[in-house]
Amino acid sequence: MIYQGIFLRFGAALLIGVLIGMQREYAHGSSQGRGLFAGVRTFALMSLVGATAAFLSDTLDSIWVFISIIGLVSLMVIVAYYVTATEREEIGLTSEVAALITILIGAICYFHSVELAAAMGVVTTVLLAVKGEFRQFVKIITQEDVFATLQFAVITAIVLPVLPNKTFGFPPFDVLNPSQIWEMVIFISGINFLGYVLVKVVGPKKALGISGLLGGLASSTAATMSFSERSKSQAGMEKPFAVAIIVAWIIMFIRVIIEVAVVNTQLLSYVWPALAAMGLAGLIYAVYLYLSQSAIDEEELALSNPFELGTAIKFGLIYALVLLAIKTAEMYIGEKGIYLTSIIAGLADVDAITLSISDLTRVGGSIPLESGKFAIIFATISNTLTKGALVFSIGSKTLRKYVWPIMAIMVIIGLGITFLI
Repeated sequence: MIYQGIFLRFGAALLIGVLIGMQREYAHGSSQGRGLFAGVRTFALMSLVGATAAFLSDTLDSIWVFISIIGLVSLMVIVAYYVTATEREEIGLTSEVAALITILIGAICYFHSVELAAAMGVVTTVLLAVKGEFRQFVKIITQEDVFATLQFAVITAIVLPVLPNKTFGFPPFDVLNPSQIWEMVIFISGINFLGYVLVKVVGPKKALGISGLLGGLASSTAATMSFSERSKSQAGMEKPFAVAIIVAWIIMFIRVIIEVAVVNTQLLSYVWPALAAMGLAGLIYAVYLYLSQSAIDEEELALSNPFELGTAIKFGLIYALVLLAIKTAEMYIGEKGIYLTSIIAGLADVDAITLSISDLTRVGGSIPLESGKFAIIFATISNTLTKGALVFSIGSKTLRKYVWPIMAIMVIIGLGITFLI
């Protein structure tokens, strides 16, 4: 290792220690009467100790040098913790654990990767800084949320590894790969779960536009139904409800673009112009409605936790059936069968058909990219018309007046760009 590289690694360790130490000193200044275990200088020195221990261990070619130095400093941290805990008569290990992590990060700077060490330093600082937010979040979560989180962890860490990563049977059943199907279940469940967590983090009082955005992350159809139903009982709120609904639809287009980008980047260039144009039209119209409305009180969007094991299994079955239907339609009807399947699938759920088409248009897949483009656009238009039908069937007359123009514009733009480009 050249000297320039050594100075870079020691310098990175120093800066990471300063970063963590600054946060600890700020937290100490914000606390009331709590003794400071270690500040900026001490954390910077601890990070340098880790880097120095790694350097000496490497130079002397003995891991015991590193172990001895780290052990000695860790013992000092333990003694300091005992003294400060006795004086304060309270137990708290946050700063002490942060100190030990800082020492190890300094060692990682020398032994392994400055980039990894920097990432760990940032993550450590963020975790230390969001103490209040975490406590507030814990207060608002329910037993249902905890149980749903555990279920999500089960399907991700336990179920996925044991599923076979191969197909079974003859065409059209050769498109059914249990492992790949479950990966899509985890992917879409993760998006829904993230949307719900964001709703929780934002808090109970939020603007309707934010509710529409977060509701769109969880379920644009559910958000449309929620606001449409409320429009009948809350006269005078039709315009802000329309804004929330349109924002939820915009998020649906963004979801589809992200799903395509994750599964099949080649297909992305085919579908994003139409989807982005539809979303942009909706955004412009939503901004117009928002600016033309009078001041309103913030509203609460009631959403239950979107993740349930039964729902995840249901989506997996839907996704598998869509794959099978598309393959069957392609074999016996041809290209037109794919489009018909996409339109029908889009009536209920755009995620399943998007992921299915994206998967089947990969290199070596059975569907051309051009056909995949039409299938996904048709599905999103079908889904948009379905949500528009919900507004017309359960929403108030005034809400319908605000929503139908942009629905028509989105459909026209989507079809126009799809056939022209």
